[in-house]
Amino acid sequence: MESDNISGREGVSWNSHGEEEDGPAAGTFLTSENIRISVEEAELLWWRRPKMDQETTAHRGTAHERSLVNNDCRGALGGVLAAAFRGQWISPPQATDQAADKLYQLSVAREAGFRVPRTLVSQSREDVIAFSRSVERTIVKPVVGARGPALYTRWLDAPETIPAASFEICPAMYQEYIKGRRHIRLNCFGEQMYAALIQTDALDWRPDLNVPMSSWPVPEDLGRKVGTVLHRLGLRMGVVDLKLTPEGEPVWLEVNPQGQFLFLEPLTGEPLTEHFADFLLSAATAPRPWR
Repeated sequence: MESDNISGREGVSWNSHGEEEDGPAAGTFLTSENIRISVEEAELLWWRRPKMDQETTAHRGTAHERSLVNNDCRGALGGVLAAAFRGQWISPPQATDQAADKLYQLSVAREAGFRVPRTLVSQSREDVIAFSRSVERTIVKPVVGARGPALYTRWLDAPETIPAASFEICPAMYQEYIKGRRHIRLNCFGEQMYAALIQTDALDWRPDLNVPMSSWPVPEDLGRKVGTVLHRLGLRMGVVDLKLTPEGEPVWLEVNPQGQFLFLEPLTGEPLTEHFADFLLSAATAPRPWR
C-alpha cells in the first residue's frame, strides 16, 4: 500500500486481541488495488517514504486538521507494522531513520576507511569563517532539508560578508569542496551494486541531467567498502553518492537509504527495475538475518 494513500479509505485496521478476545494481535492493510492483506502473513516490506503527507489532506481542512490526519495515519501505519509485521524489512525503520542522518553516516563511512570531506555543522558565523579559511573552497547544503522545492548544494565563498543572523537561524552543513567532474551514483540492492558515472563540471549534478551518463563497473575493493558501511548502518539497500578525485580516489558524500534510482534506467540503459525486482524476490525467500 502507498503510505500517502491511507486517508479516505478503509486502509488500516488493527485489533490488540485479534478476532478472539484472547487471540494474538491482528492487523490488515488495504492495497492500492483494494485487496485486503494480513500484516502477519506478509513476507517482505519495502519501507519507503512512510512519512509522506496524505493525498486527501493536500487541499482540505485547516492546518490543524491536516496535521491530525497526517500524524494519525503515519502513527497507525508505523504502530501496526511494529506490532504485527514479522517479515523482512527493506530496510528496518530504525536503521533507515538513523542511516539518513548525514553526520552519523559520514562518521561510519570514515571509520570504514573512506575519505570523507572535511565537514562542519554549525550556527556560528565565526566558526564557519574559520572553517572556510582552513579549506581551499567551501560548499554549503542542508543538514536534513525540507519538502517542496529542491535545495541544491551551493558555493560559500565569502561567509564574512553574511550577517550572523543568517547562520544562527538553523544549523547548516559546510564542507570542503572535492575537486573533480566524475560523480558516482551507486545503487546497492543487497549484495548487488549498479553504478552510474555522471560527468559534469557543475557543483550539483541533479538540476541538469543532460550530461554524459553511463553504467560504471564497481571495483571489487570499493564494493566491499561500501558493503561494510551499509552493513554497519543496518541497511539492506542504499543509494550512495561518491565523487572521484582527479587522481581517481572515491570520496564518500552520502547515502540515501531509500534514494531514487529509476531515473537512471533510460539514461544509462541499465535495467534497474528488473534488478530491483529480482532483489525483492530473492529477499522474500531468503533466510531472515535482518530483523
